[in-house]
Amino acid sequence: ICGLSHGENVWFGNARDLIRNKTCELMNVIGCRDDIMVTMLEYGLEPFDAFSIMENVRKATKNLTTEQEKKMIDHHVPNWYIDSCKKIKYMFPKAHAVAYTMMSIRVAWYKYYKPLEYYATYFTTRCDTYDIATLISGEKAVRQKYNEIQEKRARKEKLTTKEEALDIVFEIALEMIERGYHFSPISLEYSQANKFILDPNDEKGLIPPFSAIDALGDAVASTVVEARKNGPFLSKEDVVKRTKLNNSHIKTLSKMGVFDGMQERNQLSLF
Repeated sequence: ICGLSHGENVWFGNARDLIRNKTCELMNVIGCRDDIMVTMLEYGLEPFDAFSIMENVRKATKNLTTEQEKKMIDHHVPNWYIDSCKKIKYMFPKAHAVAYTMMSIRVAWYKYYKPLEYYATYFTTRCDTYDIATLISGEKAVRQKYNEIQEKRARKEKLTTKEEALDIVFEIALEMIERGYHFSPISLEYSQANKFILDPNDEKGLIPPFSAIDALGDAVASTVVEARKNGPFLSKEDVVKRTKLNNSHIKTLSKMGVFDGMQERNQLSLF
């Protein structure tokens, strides 16, 4: 099934029609390139001929030669099978299909049994564009932004590069939220440089990294993480002095409430 879904001209207009027309059953169609060689051997073709036929079918630049087709006919290979071979442009080897299937099962296991770990990994490794202000605002804000993109698609308006990237981000974020989880605010104390992590104070929360903020790269984000190793930040002034965050970053973080409850400048106690 994995081979059928990843090949080109393997399922649609080919194997699916053969099954629908009851020409053959699922177990008989060509799913992976290995199937061709094994089937040719079963019909009695020589190993080299079986291999050559498989190689020609799997490569879009080649197809069955007249000689190969004659050998298949001479060995009573069904016409539907020969026609199916001629339609194929690309197909997986069986080992590749098995690897994909194993990976899919692993991903499904984590998505079901370790949801927050799954979403933390997904947003860290599969996304490079974010709208953190919207994500941490909750379901209503995320759904509104997601719907705006869908409405723009429905009107057949061209999406910006950022909108194209955020489309899937909002979709997965909504899925996560509907499962009972949410994005926690960015935290001076806990946020990492470039990885989403589980919120240690909220079993349903996911804390975004500093680098998820627009125009705040990994290098600058790392200075925040390194600086706090030497002690907590005492004020916004202290943050500016000890990190490479610029005024724009500070304003953005302030709007998100990252500095709420923190004084503007360091103050020395008289006692």
